[in-house]
Amino acid sequence: MIANRIKLTCLALVLILSGCSSPQSQWTQPPMAVPFQPTIQQQIQLARIDQLLKRDDLDNQTLAQVYYERGLLHDSLGLRDLARLDFNQSLSLKPDQPDVFNILGVYFTQGAHFDAAYEAFDSTLELNVRHPFAQRNRGIALYYGGRYELAFDDLNAHYQHNINDPYRVIWLYIVELEQDSETATEKLRNRYDAAIDHQDWGWQIVRLYLNDVSESEFLRQIATESEDNDVLAERLTEAYFYLGKRYHSNKDFSSALMLYKLTLSANVYEFVEHRFALLELNRLMTEVSLSQPVEPPAPPAQEEV
Repeated sequence: MIANRIKLTCLALVLILSGCSSPQSQWTQPPMAVPFQPTIQQQIQLARIDQLLKRDDLDNQTLAQVYYERGLLHDSLGLRDLARLDFNQSLSLKPDQPDVFNILGVYFTQGAHFDAAYEAFDSTLELNVRHPFAQRNRGIALYYGGRYELAFDDLNAHYQHNINDPYRVIWLYIVELEQDSETATEKLRNRYDAAIDHQDWGWQIVRLYLNDVSESEFLRQIATESEDNDVLAERLTEAYFYLGKRYHSNKDFSSALMLYKLTLSANVYEFVEHRFALLELNRLMTEVSLSQPVEPPAPPAQEEV
């Protein structure tokens, strides 16, 4: 009953949006989900791990695993400083953990420490060349670091492993917009057509970028097709982030600013889109400050004689 009520409320907001005439007014009443909250299971698991760490009969390998699991819990709750401490402690006990290097690389990217991020992802791939996310994450870090050719190489290789994954297509498109914006959309269309399976919801984001679906219809579908609040929160997190990227690339900074804030609103901490929304906000603020004209200093006042 509660989930249906939430869905109906969001649908009503989407209907309001569809009547708006400009992007600036469109985000005054956006569809929202109830933000994720710590679950009782997460809290119980965290308490159990804290109790476990008080024991003095655990070997280093077991301790490393326990710190890693607590780090993942802290990360899922948005406690990233605590998570980083746990991951570093885990690495000090067992240095050959590709998954730990991978998530630390993501943290370095979020903090715009790109050289450290590259090294972390390189370490991940040295330990596990088939790691499912490190090459993508390194490509994203290279993109944010402004190294677009290297970012394309990583993200294109990642895409080739699964051409039916819409998010691989999306990130490749985002990088190609920086390389050649005139051909990026044509290449996006070609990759969309090359995919055999379009069932994943993420393809709807690709359709949005291709202008095959309007923004109002895109949001309407999220509201009507999300089974519960969890799905709604996750899809809106993705939707607002990639809409923000679209407005950002079109230099509509005020709309992009609102959308990045909306990306953060549902507390879906583990999603890539939530992880990089703050980084995007910082980049946007820098762009805005650089785009403001610098007023020349006022001439010195003439002294009266």
